[in-house]
Amino acid sequence: MFDKMIEDLKNKKICILGFGKEGESTYNYLTKHGITNIKVHDKLPKDVDGVYGDNYLDNLNSYDIIIKSPGISLKDIDITDIKDKLSSELELLLEYSNSKIIGITGSKGKSTTTSLIYEMLKANGLDTYLLGNIGIPIFDYLDSFNENSYLVIEMAGLQLEYVKHSPHIGVITNLYEEHLDHFGTLDKYYNAKLNMFRYQTSNDYAIYTKDNDTLANCVEKLNVKSNMIKTSIKDIVDDYIVINGEKVYNINNKRTLLGKHNLSNIINALNVCSILNLDMNKCVMALTNFKTLPHRMELVGTYDGITYYDDAIATIPEATIDCIDALKNVDTLITGGKDRGIDYQILIDYLNNSNVSNVICMPETGFKIENSITKKTYHADTLENACEIAKKVTKKGYICLLSPSASSYNQFKNFEEKGNFFQKYVKSE
Repeated sequence: MFDKMIEDLKNKKICILGFGKEGESTYNYLTKHGITNIKVHDKLPKDVDGVYGDNYLDNLNSYDIIIKSPGISLKDIDITDIKDKLSSELELLLEYSNSKIIGITGSKGKSTTTSLIYEMLKANGLDTYLLGNIGIPIFDYLDSFNENSYLVIEMAGLQLEYVKHSPHIGVITNLYEEHLDHFGTLDKYYNAKLNMFRYQTSNDYAIYTKDNDTLANCVEKLNVKSNMIKTSIKDIVDDYIVINGEKVYNINNKRTLLGKHNLSNIINALNVCSILNLDMNKCVMALTNFKTLPHRMELVGTYDGITYYDDAIATIPEATIDCIDALKNVDTLITGGKDRGIDYQILIDYLNNSNVSNVICMPETGFKIENSITKKTYHADTLENACEIAKKVTKKGYICLLSPSASSYNQFKNFEEKGNFFQKYVKSE
């Protein structure tokens, strides 16, 4: 299916910008198909021909195409001369693929929504692939699917930033202040997310949560040409999610996806399935069997009378607030991570008016808000120390929640590592 892409790239001088998981996937795929006119640019040295070190962003204009990895930020350089050359795995897929592409993005909820849609499509017997920001590089499976395949792709703002094509079905869950370290401004971040809809045609579909005012206002200003579907938890009727006038799902049914924010994710997923004319009974069964993703409001267990939840994925205040609201019985919150310039006043106000008794503050953002919180606060330099404090101060029969409201890169490789260590520490004697 990608013969034309390979043919087009064979005559181009190619730069792979960033050689992490995705960059390496791109390199392996292209070299496998006989493309050798490639040079890698990365800050850290790699085992392939390239430009490395502090000047790795220099001389990019000397290439015909720059296949950029999501984690590389170009906010500090002038991209005027290279903007038309910028591409990515996602851009190349959107440009050359004949498969049915479903894209999901948002400040929060995108991984859960992506995984839920994937499970619903699988339950309907469709040839389906789960790809993208969820941790699976697109080019790893480029030779596996065909025009009858369904590609369910989590698309982060970092991936959407420079794309010039949009998926057949696009979903945006919400927009909050996030990733300012990468984009520099909120407008640039929001604009990247809106590329999900920007290049759609009248044959495509744009699904978004109108309950999120920021998102609704942004979409309203966008000249969307596709079929727009606005979703809201306020449209639930008699405890039923209604799709096209049909009662599809009773929200009182037992499920692992707790909270209003997850109801919104469920509604968006069911709307995708409706567009594809899937068997809704099978979709509901997939929802019933759906297991919470790791480190997303994940139940760790109850130890010495205290129940622990791992929500290490929470990188913004709104995610932490939603988690506390959903669990309802949180006595101790462990919070704090890398400071990326996000405003934390909404979290401060929420905690000061909540039933949370203890707030254990970790570097950097936890230390930043510590003096503004009126509840009992504790200063913990490490996660291990935070867990030791939590075991002493959390009331029996209540919940201790790890929900950083920030990224984990200041002390850990990623949120997964932070969550894994949290689970290790709370289980230890």
